[in-house]
Amino acid sequence: MNFLSKNIKHIRTIKGLTQEQYAIDLNVSRSRISSYEENRAVPPIDFLIDLSEYFKIPIDVLIKNDLSKSKEESFIEIGNSRVLFPITVDEDNEDLIEIVPVEASAGYLRGYADPEYIEHLNKIKLPFLPTGTHRAFPIKGDSMLPVKSGSYVVAKFVEDVRDVKNGCTYIVLTANDGIVYKRVYDKIEEHKTLLLASDNKKYDPYHVPIDEILELWEFTCVINTQEYDEQELKISSIANMLNQLGVELKSLEKLMS
Repeated sequence: MNFLSKNIKHIRTIKGLTQEQYAIDLNVSRSRISSYEENRAVPPIDFLIDLSEYFKIPIDVLIKNDLSKSKEESFIEIGNSRVLFPITVDEDNEDLIEIVPVEASAGYLRGYADPEYIEHLNKIKLPFLPTGTHRAFPIKGDSMLPVKSGSYVVAKFVEDVRDVKNGCTYIVLTANDGIVYKRVYDKIEEHKTLLLASDNKKYDPYHVPIDEILELWEFTCVINTQEYDEQELKISSIANMLNQLGVELKSLEKLMS
């Protein structure tokens, strides 16, 4: 399905432009803009190229995807060739978030840059989320206890890896490891890397070069799909106490040295 005429009008609207302003910026007549928006004429390729460069949106996205699902100008440029698919909304104008299903988490590495793949992910509404583009990712394994395997981490897209907050947790997408959920530390100045650490100390931390990081998503909340039992909560409390004790002992060692 071709969404071009709808998208031309929608992008102009969220940009706050009149047809006259739009026409001046794209060096065409106002009547041509009107004919394209009303689907009375098909834009030539040179206009599509100018439109793509003007909005930093690939031509295939303008044609194949319904951008009217976004309620604001939420297209994020990544490099020179792709954009993060816009925030989608429901009939009540409430933000929706995409869910990466467990069975398709490996496929996310192949489809993360494909707007059509993202558009077909299931979506849910979480009204308490802060502004920004959010996505829900499945968690596997026990490296980030007490977040259990099978849980979903809802995270907010980070445009620049240099904006990472030391010691906070992130979903990190890399070409080698796919989706991982880790506590992240900025080592860009020293090593041009991010240090990824697990809360479960049986897993060693490791460095990832920043040029290998495809996407970075900052933790917003976690959705547990399994109930904790009493024993797990006791173990978690003891682990937290021991971790805190280790921090206090290290501080004491520094004071005595």
